[in-house]
Amino acid sequence: MVRKAAKVSIRDVAEAAEVSVATVSNVVRNRKNVSDTVRRRVEAAIESLNYLPDRAAMQLREGRTRIIGVLVPSLDNPFFTAIIACLEDCAIRDGYDIIVASAGEDTALASSRLKALLAWRPAGMIVLPNDDRFKDSFLLDAAGVPYVVIDRLPPACRADTVAAENEYAAAEAASCLAGLGHRHIAIVATTLSLANIRERCAGIRTFCAREGLPEPQVLEVGHHVEDDIPSLRALLVGENAPTAIIALTNSITLGALRCLHQSGYVVPDDVSLIGYDDYAWMRAMLPPITAIRQPVEELGAQGWARLMQRIAGESTAYLQVRVSCTLAVRGSTAPPRIGKRS
Repeated sequence: MVRKAAKVSIRDVAEAAEVSVATVSNVVRNRKNVSDTVRRRVEAAIESLNYLPDRAAMQLREGRTRIIGVLVPSLDNPFFTAIIACLEDCAIRDGYDIIVASAGEDTALASSRLKALLAWRPAGMIVLPNDDRFKDSFLLDAAGVPYVVIDRLPPACRADTVAAENEYAAAEAASCLAGLGHRHIAIVATTLSLANIRERCAGIRTFCAREGLPEPQVLEVGHHVEDDIPSLRALLVGENAPTAIIALTNSITLGALRCLHQSGYVVPDDVSLIGYDDYAWMRAMLPPITAIRQPVEELGAQGWARLMQRIAGESTAYLQVRVSCTLAVRGSTAPPRIGKRS
């Protein structure tokens, strides 16, 4: 008969490190009242004994949790996973654990995922909603759980919000193209049902109207178009073919690029392209892609900071935090070809 190995206790760690149980507890909880020398000794004992703290028991004794729930629309989109990575760094620094749930861009699934996260009795929540309505916010309000909303902002929200300066960033992209001589610009968007996408479109449209440029053509193509965009393919061969394209998400950028290549268009000789989010693959392309860079780390850090303030008891009016984007100009944008309609 195989005997189970005895479970390592906090007392075992304390004896191995030659410290008190209270000191081990302080290290596990990441409290600051432990010297670096003692902390390293305790951490070495934890690792050598393979000690796993009983988080549930710790939270019961303290009467509060050290868990933060994070709900995102999708784990397929690198923008959302980058936000999660930033939040995880913040959690480690402040002695919290995070539990992540994804809604798969499905509103019904988002509701069940949110309920599952709330069942953990988290100290707080960070939510990137599936849509502008965020109809499940009442669940958070009813549970009394502090929360912060990032990126996709509902029109009315009983929480702090953090988002990018979408209109200004998109207008800067349009200004870049106009400065190169482009007049006919196409916007390729996921869906105008999202406020952040509407803001980006509004920034481009407002700039074009102010500068006397034709109204930009807008294509709504959905979330999953990395392989091809038939409506863009059709637009490129029409009478009103654009000389420049602004793609409003990272996945749309990839889809637009593939569509242009498969249709025989050369970037930027035939069509200039500006993308969104500026991931490594955009810089590795030939030519490298001009892109609007969202400050992902700042979005996550600002959201985390606001949540920590609310968990600490701050009761001031809800804040709306906006962070600035930057435009990285590279080889995918150039003046329109001579003889081609600008």
